[in-house]
Amino acid sequence: MMKHAGWLSVATLSGLAACSQPDAGIAQPVVGVPDVASTGARIYAGTCVSCHQQDARGIPGVYPSLVGSPVLLGDPGPLTRWVVNGQRPASMPTGRSVAVMPKFGWLKAPDAAALFTFLRSHFGNDAPAVDATTVAAALAK
Repeated sequence: MMKHAGWLSVATLSGLAACSQPDAGIAQPVVGVPDVASTGARIYAGTCVSCHQQDARGIPGVYPSLVGSPVLLGDPGPLTRWVVNGQRPASMPTGRSVAVMPKFGWLKAPDAAALFTFLRSHFGNDAPAVDATTVAAALAK
């Protein structure tokens, strides 16, 4: 009887393990490789949230909202040069905020792309992702 109980346990555990296998049709995260959204969210939380706030709406008259921002949702080139190099886009009106946007020159192209992609796809924003090649090309200008 004990012999059969052991086999029953093995069969049950094998069946449960088979049920928990990932579905071949569903993309699974690669272990050890952070996804773009989590990298962008981490950078936003550690770098941007103190000014632009948890909801990305900023503080009126002090820090601008990123929700529906034409600079954020538009061409990634000027956005990249603004955030990384501190080069204000020509299309951006002055005097809307009392604070000055610091430049984040430490951001490498993949991290800046992850941040921009996160911001462009969260907080009610809906704009295409930005890739590291686009960011690198913008920084080379």
